[in-house]
Amino acid sequence: MTTETIPVSDAVAAEALDTVAELLRGKQTVVLTGAGMSTDSGIPDYRGKGAPVRTPMNFQTFVGDERARKRYWAGSHLGWHRFRAAEPNLGHRSLARLEQHGAISGVITQNVDGLHTRAGSRHVVDLHGSMDLVVCLACGQAFGRDSVAARLEAANPFLESSDSVRVAPDGDAEVTDVDAFVIPACTVCGGMLKPNVVFFGELVPTVKFTEATALVAGAEALVIAGSSLVVNSGIRLLEQARRRKLPIVVINRGFTKGDGRALIKLEAGTSETLAGLAVRLVG
Repeated sequence: MTTETIPVSDAVAAEALDTVAELLRGKQTVVLTGAGMSTDSGIPDYRGKGAPVRTPMNFQTFVGDERARKRYWAGSHLGWHRFRAAEPNLGHRSLARLEQHGAISGVITQNVDGLHTRAGSRHVVDLHGSMDLVVCLACGQAFGRDSVAARLEAANPFLESSDSVRVAPDGDAEVTDVDAFVIPACTVCGGMLKPNVVFFGELVPTVKFTEATALVAGAEALVIAGSSLVVNSGIRLLEQARRRKLPIVVINRGFTKGDGRALIKLEAGTSETLAGLAVRLVG
């Protein structure tokens, strides 16, 4: 199969959108989204142009290194304030509108910001979890992020959010002075708490991947928006669609690992592209 790459610079060309809309019209379509989906909401991409070089927290370091865990919790708290302030963008709202009109069957997202749900999408599979929950690694108890944040602020009055803090797509932020930081503990068993997101080195929860697989299995087309497909979970879903010979459309600025396996690749931003598709597919 030869991929048709359609370059788009400042705005999405009408001809390109017409081509994709015609391909998707009448088909049960599922959408897989990545960090590029939320850049227009002020949440940065790991790998996009200008993204800082950083090493995200991995699970082994989090559970095995107390100072690293302190640094993560301090940074994650600051990042949480920024995540809460972010608003769904035109792309999120367009996907919600497409779902409401039956043009897509659901969204699978690699993002942890919760913006798809806040935009109104109902069938969302959060592959990598969500920042609005915290879980205990010992007993499994789940807590709302707001309640944990309140405890954290009470125990660490010196830690204040800052508009200048650099936040990453996983909700972490760069903080270095953490020696005096007090890590919150589970109020049920005293165990170690962790934001309900998949760290590097962790596997996507089986139940989440099963939900995502079921969506793709029932689909007649796959759209990948704002993901470079570097993470294995996205590639596995793409391969599932490819093996079934589904038409695959990739919308992303820059190279993705799915480019050679897509029927159409749009070199464009997700917000304007998805908005243009919504106009064509649901009016």
